[in-house]
Amino acid sequence: MNVIDLFCGCGGFSKGFEQAGFNVRLGIDIWQDAVTTYKENFPNAATIVGDISGLTGEDLLSAAGITADEVDVIIGGPPCQGFSLSGKRMLDDPRNVLYKSFVRMVATIQPKAFVMENVPGLVRLFNGQVKEQVIEDFTNIGYKVKMNQLTACDFGVPQARTRVFFVGINTKKVENSDYIFPEPTHGNGKKPYITCKDALSDLDFIGDTRLLAEEAEYELPATNEYQKFMRKNANILLNHVTTIHTEKTRNIIAMVPDGGNYKDLPQELWSTRKVHIAWTRMDSSRPCFTIDTGHNHHFHYRANRVPTVRESARIQSFPDDFRFIGIKTSQLKQVGNAVPPLLAQAVAKSVIIALEEKENV
Repeated sequence: MNVIDLFCGCGGFSKGFEQAGFNVRLGIDIWQDAVTTYKENFPNAATIVGDISGLTGEDLLSAAGITADEVDVIIGGPPCQGFSLSGKRMLDDPRNVLYKSFVRMVATIQPKAFVMENVPGLVRLFNGQVKEQVIEDFTNIGYKVKMNQLTACDFGVPQARTRVFFVGINTKKVENSDYIFPEPTHGNGKKPYITCKDALSDLDFIGDTRLLAEEAEYELPATNEYQKFMRKNANILLNHVTTIHTEKTRNIIAMVPDGGNYKDLPQELWSTRKVHIAWTRMDSSRPCFTIDTGHNHHFHYRANRVPTVRESARIQSFPDDFRFIGIKTSQLKQVGNAVPPLLAQAVAKSVIIALEEKENV
């Protein structure tokens, strides 16, 4: 099955679909660094760097080298900010153009299914009117739409990151369609959650200040199934480069215990950073909080520093052979913006079930 990824970023969404068995045919994003990383990791996929609002469905198909009938799924996470206080779309709002472009591409290409990902706050906007508008938009172009909020740690990701997914099945191409979201595999009597220590302990040999190259050797063995899965196709350790803080900053971080935050510091230090998440240390015994795009305020559960790109990628469930391109701040932003691959994989497997069982022949 073929998938096209709109707003692909570095490729977390695509990686999950690839791991589920899809052929990734195209990724498009306006950010050059992210697309460079995408191309590095999906060498057989076509890529477009550009604004999707200026492209047609035919442009995408031509770049991917396939016909509309060969596109099984379109995926992506477009911004959905252009809504008025009444909850109705403001069609002239420039913030709405990317969401509209996603709808337009699905309407034009008519894949068998689409998957749209977004932040959970979208569901609550204007008492749910925005959510209903999204469902209506896709229903009007021929899709039976389901929506659900999924939390990454419930699907084997060592991170308590919640996202909303809209999944639509094409009612003309797929008979009696009824997409069913995946059931959690971890927590609540199932497999135990993957903790920060589970995810990172085999990378914990660089301490606070040891500086590795972009390519290095593993120095510790994998000690659990998650680490073995992350390292399965990796021969070298990529993107595990330390951020070396000043001695003063390291001394402040050292005051925060495993799982602690700014409240563990002397009160005169509380205001030294301006956001409420500042001086927060990972909890080694729990899944991580949501990795953001800056990584300036979250610290390793033991080392007195921010996580490396590879550690952040592990928290997002990117396998170790996934190489990030660009300067470190760009790499960290790419990781933080991504859909966790293992979460995407769970959704993708359910899409396969819906299409294989119901597809018209």
